[in-house]
Amino acid sequence: MTEVIDPRIWQAVIAGLFVAMGWVVNGWQSRRHQDRLRRERVNDVQRALYAEIRAYVAVLERDGFAEGSAPAYAREMAARIRAEADFFPLIPHERNRTIFSAVVGDIHVLPRAVVDPVAVYYSQLVAIETMIRDLRSLDKDRIGAERAARVYEDYVAMKTEALVLGRDAMLMMGGFLSGGAERVRQIETALAERDASSLRRRAPELRREIAEMTTRVSNPGGDPSGR
Repeated sequence: MTEVIDPRIWQAVIAGLFVAMGWVVNGWQSRRHQDRLRRERVNDVQRALYAEIRAYVAVLERDGFAEGSAPAYAREMAARIRAEADFFPLIPHERNRTIFSAVVGDIHVLPRAVVDPVAVYYSQLVAIETMIRDLRSLDKDRIGAERAARVYEDYVAMKTEALVLGRDAMLMMGGFLSGGAERVRQIETALAERDASSLRRRAPELRREIAEMTTRVSNPGGDPSGR
């Protein structure tokens, strides 16, 4: 004898299935919504940082900075510091990380390949700001013209490096925004090859720097900074 199932039971089972399917669909839609919001947040943060970095890179390029090369006016300033006893240029304050300071709490949402060059670039800006404070309080009479000129040249070199780091960060963010992870990997490979080539070109210069540092270390009576 076939047992007849109460229609109310079937109704309850069907209703339960509809509820379960609703949960599945709602959960899927919610995850899609959250993923979309996250992608939008990642892109918004990157675009804001890209704009801030591009603005400072443009200023450096306008002022004549180039990869591995100081602008002519900076070389003239260093020469005047050495030649004129009472001369030292007024170094203006800089604040080029306002957006970064505002979004630093969300920096973790960015892809690792993007976070690294962005963090290195902004670390360089912090170092430049510190150097500017030192330069503005520098006592040329106390440390001498030659050392004052070298400190100024270090400041210029830091800004030259900021140009390189800023361009690298823009490349990585622009690559991710336009081509995703695959484009970022291509750019990483290209930058690694560039850096390796640059290191080979700089090998003689690095050997000279190491020799100079070795001489300073072996001469305890000298200035530890080498200046």
